[in-house]
Amino acid sequence: MRLPRPPKPLTSPESRAEVRLRLDIAYDGTDFAGWAVQIGQRTVAGVLEETLATVFRVPVRVFGAGRTDTGVHATGQVAHVDIPEDAVRHAYSRGQRPDEPEFLALTRRLARFLPVDVRVLRVQRAAPDFDSRFSALRRHYAYRLSTAPYGVTPQLARYVTAWSRPLDVEAMAEASQNLLGLNDFAAFCRHREGATTIRDLQRLDWERDGDLVTAHVTADAFCWSMVRSLVGAVLAVGERRRSVTWCADLLNAERRSSDFTAAPARGLTLVGVDYPPDDQLGARTVITRDIRTR
Repeated sequence: MRLPRPPKPLTSPESRAEVRLRLDIAYDGTDFAGWAVQIGQRTVAGVLEETLATVFRVPVRVFGAGRTDTGVHATGQVAHVDIPEDAVRHAYSRGQRPDEPEFLALTRRLARFLPVDVRVLRVQRAAPDFDSRFSALRRHYAYRLSTAPYGVTPQLARYVTAWSRPLDVEAMAEASQNLLGLNDFAAFCRHREGATTIRDLQRLDWERDGDLVTAHVTADAFCWSMVRSLVGAVLAVGERRRSVTWCADLLNAERRSSDFTAAPARGLTLVGVDYPPDDQLGARTVITRDIRTR
């Protein structure tokens, strides 16, 4: 007697067509244990997956452009989700006015369900071959410090790091220029088995506006804890505890350096992710998935 074939899982591409949606996201990372889902921890992706599953009435997995650490914020995070077409159609039809852009009603519904420290700023149908992580050209971060004698005003205390010691911003800018380019940033990355630490650091510069000091950091991608480590190392130069050339010497290290401390998480914000034109998304994904060896 032949047993009946088990039904295909609902999430199987063979059993139903899916729609890929792009989500533009902002969050206050203070009360999150980072972006990535962790059992027993409140994370950004975890909260988003629970909320989207409630709205679409199907299990949802969220894929982000970058895995921010505990306490790190975002104003320009990008993610994608794959949703069954019938679930998208059902959610889209609820509350959408005839003259409104596609998915605007869905954005409003998510605002009602999500906690106040996470916002989905926009939902849109993703282009073919779009992958929030592997299609990305570069990520942009900002790190903010206050050297004011009183620290940081209460309105900014969750997003700006108080720094009580004087900083030589010109020396910091000079040291930062020595780190730019395609390099092995092993000294600045927490070890992750099988992961490369070779990155193309495209921008690391500093500006001062009164007591506010801001670092702008851009790379094609970042390894674990890299941005905070770069900032921490350059701050050692700014405090005149290290020479301007010291940061460049760290690029010769094969393991994470213990000669500096990573900057606190609260000052760091993911502010944007860049993508190529739609017709180049697939080619970019192929390049990104190729593990670098130099």
